[in-house]
Amino acid sequence: MLRTTRPAARLGSQRLLPLYRLPPPVPARPSLSGIRNQLARRTYATEQAPPSSSTWFRRARTVARYGFYLAGSTIVGSILLTSAVFLHDAFTYSERNIEGVPIAPRALSPKHGGPKNLPIVSRLLSDMEDEENRQLAEKPHLVIVGGGWGAVGVIDKLNPGDYHVTIVSPETYTTFTPLLPSAAVGTVSVRSLVEPLRKIVARLRGHLINARAVDLVMSERLLEVETIVPGGGPGTHMYIPYDKLIIAVGSTSSTYGVPGLEHCYQLKTISDAQAIRKRIIDNFEAASLPTTSPEERKRLLSFVVCGGGPTGVETAAEIYDLCQEDIFNYFPKICGKDVSIHVIQSREHILNTYSEAISKYAEKKFMHDKIDLVTLARVSAVQPDKVIYTKRNEDGKVETHEIPTNFVLWSTGIAMNPFTQRVSDQLPNQVHKKAIEVDAHLRVKGAPLGEVYAIGDASTIETSVVSYLLDLVDESDKNKDGKIDFEEWEIMVARIKKRIPMAEDQLQKVRELFDLYDSDSDNSLNLNELAVLLQEVGNKITALPATAQVASQQGKYLGKKLSKIAAGRGVLEANGVGPEGADDAVAQPFRYTHLGSLAYIGNAAVFDLGRFSFMGGLAAMYAWRSVYWSEQVSMRTRALLMIDWVCR
Repeated sequence: MLRTTRPAARLGSQRLLPLYRLPPPVPARPSLSGIRNQLARRTYATEQAPPSSSTWFRRARTVARYGFYLAGSTIVGSILLTSAVFLHDAFTYSERNIEGVPIAPRALSPKHGGPKNLPIVSRLLSDMEDEENRQLAEKPHLVIVGGGWGAVGVIDKLNPGDYHVTIVSPETYTTFTPLLPSAAVGTVSVRSLVEPLRKIVARLRGHLINARAVDLVMSERLLEVETIVPGGGPGTHMYIPYDKLIIAVGSTSSTYGVPGLEHCYQLKTISDAQAIRKRIIDNFEAASLPTTSPEERKRLLSFVVCGGGPTGVETAAEIYDLCQEDIFNYFPKICGKDVSIHVIQSREHILNTYSEAISKYAEKKFMHDKIDLVTLARVSAVQPDKVIYTKRNEDGKVETHEIPTNFVLWSTGIAMNPFTQRVSDQLPNQVHKKAIEVDAHLRVKGAPLGEVYAIGDASTIETSVVSYLLDLVDESDKNKDGKIDFEEWEIMVARIKKRIPMAEDQLQKVRELFDLYDSDSDNSLNLNELAVLLQEVGNKITALPATAQVASQQGKYLGKKLSKIAAGRGVLEANGVGPEGADDAVAQPFRYTHLGSLAYIGNAAVFDLGRFSFMGGLAAMYAWRSVYWSEQVSMRTRALLMIDWVCR
């Protein structure tokens, strides 16, 4: 019989208990302080324990791997960039077949005519090069005289193919004039401020004639020009026919009859900036010679700026920066000690067209920089070795003062360009002494409507309202009684705002004006009362300033309007609207929007934004640079300008 139970094992007198798999004991949960202590001990041990050789090996291998990747990427990138440059050069510098290019016979042998029997250039050399040029040659001929802000603004807004465009300019490039003071002392290079006009007008497949406008024959629509001869000398005179003409020749500096201005510098062109820079450096070199006397050294290092406007103030500030940043490093210290900068201003404050706060800030900055400000003074003469000016003393007597100097910058207002003066002399009722008077559509007054325009410094928009008195009365006098009641006066105000938009600010209080000039209190205005009212309104209108901002806005406005006229030419002709009425049909009168004025005053800048003014040091200077950088004509000039500022 089998035993079904297993006897208990015995070890000696003790009975062996069966073995069971018991669960491991659950450790007690450590407290937060214990965890922190453990982590602290582990961290301490890690920091104290030196890395093993295997750890160093892994680190070195990682550094080597990433270094290899970086070096390989650099080499591959350099190879790709070099290959791209070679490929660009290989496809760019290739021979082109220019044999058999067609040329219009009239371009090679133009016919003669006009009042002076001069060659009439009705076709240019490139008008027949391809089919597109041949089509453009049959479009209306738009001639732009000048290559500044206004002209570039027109070109920028014109649509390609609308006009046969020709630019007439004595310079082959356009200049960013606000930075000319910086170019005059070398803060920026000259090439950073210029852009070829041929490159700008190439978008329109237009042409450039390097010539100077001389005269205008409006009856035959002929522009007389004189070509520029390399090396100087008289050029060839010829006529350029036009369908539409835009005068954008700018202005010259006003002399005010002061003798000796041939000894002064102006700052309007690249040539002026280069000449000024050469004179400044030559003065310092001469002052550095051991044989130069102390009196002569002070005269050589005396810089006089006549005019306290933006150009004069910025030039004085740039000269001060030049002396502070470069002269002390490269010239004897005695030269820096003897430098003196003088600004002569006829008004009470410099930058008088800016807000009062900005003028005072600029004056305080100049006083801190020890720039001599001579206000309420007038220059009476300029001699080769000194400037003579007059100023009233505290007793009211006029005293004469002298400043020994070898450098004088003349920057005191504007005057008519010779061509502008010639055009103004031909026109009736052109009484303005500084520019050609134009209407609100920028059409030259007295010239055939829709044919001749003027923009920029060469023009000034009419402010006289009384000249339209009879037309306004005829349009507004509904009952034809020869008097204007209040309802008719409201109609007249609307007509005035349409003809002369700049009069809007003076016509805000319509009822008060009507009651003020209704002298006989009959609730109507007769012709005499209207004449006095309109005369007063016209006298209070302020003409637009002669700035680059105004010229640019006028150019862009005119470019857009001419494009609209070209696009709607068929519709206008179908409705019987001729060139004289096309401007009114497609566009509203020009309205200027003031975007603010700014000026550099030596490692600081000021902004006049109308109701808001901003002035300061480094931050304002960088804001000033940002504005000018954004206004550049092309990306090329933006890149070069940025490089110049970085190098500075």
